[in-house]
Amino acid sequence: MLDFQELHRRLTFLLVDRVRGGELTERGIARITGVSQPHIHNVLKGKRLFSPVTADAVLRELHLDILDLVERREFLEWQQRR
Repeated sequence: MLDFQELHRRLTFLLVDRVRGGELTERGIARITGVSQPHIHNVLKGKRLFSPVTADAVLRELHLDILDLVERREFLEWQQRR
């Protein structure tokens, strides 16, 4: 089951991947979300978590949504359970 912690882990992985690839910087993420760069750094290092509101802001500002963090198979399984 996907809970906030798992979705947060996936968002963090996506952000780390984009920072390593040069697409984003910690400072850039901080600027678009209004969160301090040190906090972003700690989140990307796994020492802190985004709040659900901040995680939503990160997704929104990067033009992503929750489905970008979920595999198609997981989404279909979730739909079948509803």
